[in-house]
Amino acid sequence: AALLREGLAALLADAGHEVVAQADDAPGLLDAVESLASRGELPDAVITDVRMPPGNADDGLKAAVALRGAHPGLPVVVLSAYVVGPYLRDLLGSATAPDGSAGAVGYLLKERVGRVEDFLRSLDVVAAGGIVVDPEVLARLMGAPARTPAQADAERVARLTDREREVLALMAEGLSNAQIAERLVLSDGAVAKHVANILAKLDLPPEEDNRRVRAVLTWLRTTA
Repeated sequence: AALLREGLAALLADAGHEVVAQADDAPGLLDAVESLASRGELPDAVITDVRMPPGNADDGLKAAVALRGAHPGLPVVVLSAYVVGPYLRDLLGSATAPDGSAGAVGYLLKERVGRVEDFLRSLDVVAAGGIVVDPEVLARLMGAPARTPAQADAERVARLTDREREVLALMAEGLSNAQIAERLVLSDGAVAKHVANILAKLDLPPEEDNRRVRAVLTWLRTTA
């Protein structure tokens, strides 16, 4: 864990990011962020492992969720060795704050850190308020039976075509319309139409804030 943390810190520094604090356990993570917040220096993003001391279970995830509760909208990227599980549901549960803010969460497999460009892009998306879920996790979710906590969400998602679900999955990876067009070999106009259809079918009108993020959340809640 220490080796991963130091390597990640070096990677971020090399990419031009400032690492303002490090912690080797969950209480230390909470203390470090609260110390920064007390000085008006809340970090642009928090990166944590699901598993951290002292319990070496889901301590890091619980700390991340607690920090988002104390600081709604605080961008958090959680690294996990697990493809999917209750961790993702807990993280998504923190992605809609009482004040209406949404997103700014990432769930990435640790091996993703080794793909430096992908990891840094994902970090940028989360820091900007978006949602990024590892494509391997998405692949597992897409093959899993729906277990929605809200029947309304499931009914909305059922309206989507296979292509729209494919576009929404790429939105969940943090891809822009242009990147989705390139991945699916579609025109920009075709992707824009798919995105518009997705938002309409999920009952997300133009006046709704963070529509793209909320669309991803609606879909993920039906599968996580």
